[in-house]
Amino acid sequence: MHSLDSYQMAIIALGSIAFGVYLLVKGGDWTIDSAVAIADRSGLSKMFIAATIVAFGTSAPELFTSINANISGYPGISVGNVIGSNVANVLMVIGVSAMIAPIFISRAAIRVDAIVMILATAAMVPAILYGLLPRWGGIAMVVAIIGYIIYQYKASKLDVDDIEEAAEGTKNPYLMVTLGIITLLVGSELLVQGAVAGGIALGVPEAVIGMTMIAFGTSLPELTACVAAARKGESDMILGGIVGSNIFNILSVMAFSAVVKPLVIDSRFAAFDMPIVIAVTMVFALMLFAFGRIGRIAGAAMALAYIGFTALQYSGAAETLIASL
Repeated sequence: MHSLDSYQMAIIALGSIAFGVYLLVKGGDWTIDSAVAIADRSGLSKMFIAATIVAFGTSAPELFTSINANISGYPGISVGNVIGSNVANVLMVIGVSAMIAPIFISRAAIRVDAIVMILATAAMVPAILYGLLPRWGGIAMVVAIIGYIIYQYKASKLDVDDIEEAAEGTKNPYLMVTLGIITLLVGSELLVQGAVAGGIALGVPEAVIGMTMIAFGTSLPELTACVAAARKGESDMILGGIVGSNIFNILSVMAFSAVVKPLVIDSRFAAFDMPIVIAVTMVFALMLFAFGRIGRIAGAAMALAYIGFTALQYSGAAETLIASL
């Protein structure tokens, strides 16, 4: 049995990438349409549906990656995945979505979620400074997010007069939102694996592939869902999805990783990454509290800031690679 040559590998990889992109687009549309229909039928606000069902569903790649990495003895990947994803959610996902269509902010609707996002970020700080998130700390975070969901469920019930008739075309939105999220996850996995296979075929080192495509890949479901929401003018879905995802990343992804095995946190996170994620979170919260919209220019600035953040992250690695040549 002979192995595939580089050309065949590249063609297979290209097919995987193309099919992955197709699934991401379809999954994004299904997820947002179904989430809107669930909100309409259940009398729950779109913000709540986005901040819980959509946010938790799109955070699944981070959850699986972080728990597996911590169990496998790579806690740095677990912590880096959460911090990097929260920065990417704000700068890349909100930035790109705002470039497609301005995001309108309902300050009253987002206030509690934004405060919880700030508190969740603050809860992460002592663990990063101390260098450890113990099992009891993870359990406390899980209890906190359960309390948040229960509170928001009760607070988000709309008045009967505000409940809209759901679109007749969406027969079972609960099934469709599940299929949409699964499609997003499968699509992102196909795209990432296709990129990895293509990189190997072209001779790109595995370490470089892991630092770029794998890290970016776990944020693809959020990006695709929010781009779909931007095209449909669903600002509440974008903001609820991202604020909810950032909360889930800390209070469930990082927390469950610590519950499974105490999470040891490298000191580099306190020196470099923690100040950045705090600054990004606080600026984002300020935008939510102080402004009525995030326009295309602000979106472009956020996307450029993410490119700068990524370049800064890998500049040290690039210098090390060049020095070794």
